Amino acid sequence: MTDRSRPVTDRAVLVMAKAPTPGASKTRLTPTLSPLRAAALAACFIQDAVALAATVEDAETVVAFAPVEAEDLFRRLTPDVDLVAQQGGSLGHRLSHVLATALDRGHRLVIAINSDSPTLPADRLGAAFAELDRPDIDVVLGPADDGGYYLIGWKQPHRRIVETVTMSTPNVLADTLAIADEDGLHVSLLDRWYDIDNPEDLERLRAEVAAGVPCGSHTRRFLASPPSTDQPSTDQPSRARSQ
Repeated sequence: MTDRSRPVTDRAVLVMAKAPTPGASKTRLTPTLSPLRAAALAACFIQDAVALAATVEDAETVVAFAPVEAEDLFRRLTPDVDLVAQQGGSLGHRLSHVLATALDRGHRLVIAINSDSPTLPADRLGAAFAELDRPDIDVVLGPADDGGYYLIGWKQPHRRIVETVTMSTPNVLADTLAIADEDGLHVSLLDRWYDIDNPEDLERLRAEVAAGVPCGSHTRRFLASPPSTDQPSTDQPSRARSQ
């Protein structure tokens, strides 16, 4: 954590965020969006995730950012919140590290959320903490439509359920639950939601926002911008699509 002067709260919400860089962010949304627009949308997602986390009473909002060189960028993008650098080779190890770091700092209940679900209802975070506060629950997960999860939380480290799972596959949730079962952990599942990863997800987001589904303000403004700015870019080469 980068700010040790703040009082430690009982709960912490960690927003997992990757630097919104043109050509490296949300690459599966190109060429539907130009690399610049895809990175701008990623930045909106991060800001809205931080705003969502801040709605939880008596919880500290922390941005867990990557790569470590992007700290100055995140200080500008998400001012007034604590930062922690993701550390570890795989996403699972990085997730394990930031959750454990929050517990080490003194938080009793910690959850981590993605930064790709700008319509996620705020009450999901409160529900996650309520489940974690139950003495019979070890881990809480928010299942995602793509087979992963948008939220994970615990009150003591259970590293195996994240460090030994191959992330970014359709089997992430199933594999996580299988390992949790092997380890005798009691898992509570929240209601399912979805991430914005590909053009179909983006169209779903547009349709839902147009229909009045609540959405983060930064993302809503992005979607209201002129459609012509969403055309494929011809002045900037795309990098390898690894998102």
